[in-house]
Amino acid sequence: MRMKNVLLSALRKSAFIACLLLSHSSLLMAQDKGVKNIVLVHGAFTDGAVWSAVVAQLQAKGYHVAVVQNPLTSLNDDVVATARVLERQKGSVLLVGHSWAGAVITEAGNAPNVKGLVYLSALIPDSKESVSDALARLKAPMDAMQADKNGLIWLDDPTAFHKKMANDLTRVQANLLAAVQQPIAGVAFSGKVNTAAWRSKPSWYLVTENDNALKPSVQAVFAREAGAHISRIDSGHLSMISHPTDVAALIEKAARSLN
Repeated sequence: MRMKNVLLSALRKSAFIACLLLSHSSLLMAQDKGVKNIVLVHGAFTDGAVWSAVVAQLQAKGYHVAVVQNPLTSLNDDVVATARVLERQKGSVLLVGHSWAGAVITEAGNAPNVKGLVYLSALIPDSKESVSDALARLKAPMDAMQADKNGLIWLDDPTAFHKKMANDLTRVQANLLAAVQQPIAGVAFSGKVNTAAWRSKPSWYLVTENDNALKPSVQAVFAREAGAHISRIDSGHLSMISHPTDVAALIEKAARSLN
């Protein structure tokens, strides 16, 4: 009788361990779903540091994250910089672009390892179209953006930066961002996309409803034209700084949906 009880106890323990292993295996399988490489591309008047809070959250969830440092000297130069980072990724990639970088990832996203695109408050030209072309078509030209004698457009005035780019950040944050802002070459906006990657790959778009840099209504048109999954947030233009948790959640949602 005692032997029988011992055997029954052993069987129950074995069954319990098997259930634990099965649950753990299922969890691992769930975690393995989707794309694990995230490449982030910054826009004009910023650099890769704007992604810091988002990078930290994605890394904490097990994603491999790489950030492109755009030279902002032309569309082609930024596409080349992005392509170099994409080439270093091992496996499939979700490519994320903010603002000006919407144009960059629209071209660079044709790389075979890119499985999806995420646009944040982004400019999205079509094939054979430049950013200037796209904005003119939508009757939304860029206001008060004049290049200096070196052909560069700057946003280094702290008050202007706060009003245009960082209206939902503190003045102290805006001052710091204005101090480290990177100018963009005026010719960048006339560079034409050869083939729009969103025409063949799934995309997501985050419309920032409190945006003074790119009107939410214009963002919504770009998103609809790209056939993107659209989300909205009450944020200024730099949502990755003011709302990093929401931005990271959208990126993770997109990554998990891709096989």
